[in-house]
Amino acid sequence: MKEVIKVMMTEQEIDARVRQIGEQISKDYAGQEVHLVCVLKGGSFFMCELAKRITIPVSFDFMSVSSYGGDTKSSGMVRIVKDLDEPLEGKNVIVVEDIIDSGRTLSYLLELFGQRKPKSISLCTLLDKPDRRVVDVKVDYTGFNIPDEFVVGFGLDYDQRYRNLPYIGTVEFVEE
Repeated sequence: MKEVIKVMMTEQEIDARVRQIGEQISKDYAGQEVHLVCVLKGGSFFMCELAKRITIPVSFDFMSVSSYGGDTKSSGMVRIVKDLDEPLEGKNVIVVEDIIDSGRTLSYLLELFGQRKPKSISLCTLLDKPDRRVVDVKVDYTGFNIPDEFVVGFGLDYDQRYRNLPYIGTVEFVEE
């Protein structure tokens, strides 16, 4: 099978939307500081671009969890690969994710982080697949709602490939 990538969102469309989200976060937390928690690896591209567009003080940390392995669908089991380096107590935490589909991973992380006594906690995702939701999670900042298609680029991967694409594309598997 050969993989063909078709553009869903251009680099320019992503840039414009990330700028809008950064402006909204800056407005919502005016006079405060936010602590971005990036869910690795896919969220790193989005968080870096988002952080550059937030005009209030920003700090950040990284967490790595796994629920996919080498498949295109979540296994439903969340495994912490790397926990946070810093405490969340008293901070305005914004969890930054590349994509939310089933909601299982984010539901688990929001519950875990809530136990760490942040001042506030919100969720920001570049992409949301509401049609795939099996666990209800409140998304505070959404870049784009997308259909139930497997996407890559701008940090999202298929078996560790395609993260470096500057756009979001769908993966189609075709016979060679």
